[in-house]
Amino acid sequence: MRWFGPKDPVSLSDLRQSGCVGVVTALHDIPVGDIWTIEAIEHRKSIIEQGNSTQSPLEWLVVESLPVHEDIKKGLPSREKYIENYQISLRNLAASGITTVCYNFMPVLDWSRTDLAFTLPDGAKALRFVWVDFAVFDLCILKRPSAEKDYTPAVIQAATRRYQDMSPPEKQRLQDTVLLGLPGSEEAFSLDSFQGLLDQYHAISAEQLRQNLHYFIQSVAPLAQELGIKLCIHPDDPPFPLMGLPRVVSTKQDLELLWEACPVLANGITFCTGSLGVRADQDLVDMVRDLGERIHFLHLRATKREQEDPLIFHEARHLEGDVDMVALIREVLLWEQKTGREIPMRPDHGHQMMDDLAKTTYPGYSAIGRMKGLAELRGIEAALSHVLIQPTT
Repeated sequence: MRWFGPKDPVSLSDLRQSGCVGVVTALHDIPVGDIWTIEAIEHRKSIIEQGNSTQSPLEWLVVESLPVHEDIKKGLPSREKYIENYQISLRNLAASGITTVCYNFMPVLDWSRTDLAFTLPDGAKALRFVWVDFAVFDLCILKRPSAEKDYTPAVIQAATRRYQDMSPPEKQRLQDTVLLGLPGSEEAFSLDSFQGLLDQYHAISAEQLRQNLHYFIQSVAPLAQELGIKLCIHPDDPPFPLMGLPRVVSTKQDLELLWEACPVLANGITFCTGSLGVRADQDLVDMVRDLGERIHFLHLRATKREQEDPLIFHEARHLEGDVDMVALIREVLLWEQKTGREIPMRPDHGHQMMDDLAKTTYPGYSAIGRMKGLAELRGIEAALSHVLIQPTT
């Protein structure tokens, strides 16, 4: 399960009690682009392992994320220094025995939602994205220049009406939600600083961003291969352009082009079923069949499209929504059986429920909802393994 470090309200003891054995974490206190030193890595490892016993061991299995500096994404001359720092961090992680590294290449924001506490019929709360509400922020609150060209006339009209009907607290809540910073941080951008970041991408097309991604992976994946590190890129969340920002890790074709740019096994994928599953045109089981060798890390969650146009989706229960989780896990287990390797998996974006409704945690990362998802996913895995893995004679 994911752990945001010593300040995370969900403790390592909670993770042990949930039944997980691997921790997914990162050094969120180190500024993006700086080197992760061996000392800092080993210190975090020691914290994770402090409460270990033979019955309940924990180890740092996956880095999520070793972030990519914006200058690399923008293709600036300064990217060379940040790529060098990234390479040194990879060497230090390998020296500490941590060999699965998740990253993403989304400009400015890692993820976007319009509601962090959408109340479900059973009273639990979930993350939600409403395209019209996102347009409200873009058109009426941020007032991004030329934003109108990114929305249909019907959405512009609906967003204008929605904005007029919203109370000041509702407008502020929407602004704070969209401007929420990177995972692991409770800080948000100001409107002016956020617009400034968007302006820096004004002249960068999707093709240019793709070239910058390919340049980056060609610079780091061969080294990762030598070090025994598996790099795994996280798909765009959600998987389509936002606020004029290009997105180039949204589809199966995007992932195939990334492989063609650097066909070494270290150039892998974080297969996030929630991110990829938002698009109705993607067959996730088929993607696992075709891309399975390159899947080094699994985010198992289910999103539910409430309507297609304009898009509304929310984080569903792990075994519901638009992802056929049983068929997908079956395909993953077949890959593991074929290759003899285990792919790290974590439940993602659990519902806020029961006692956690009264607690403040990172959005999507309360304890009980994720523990429920983990139990369900492990149950599917155990049942399918009993059927798929035949005893030796």
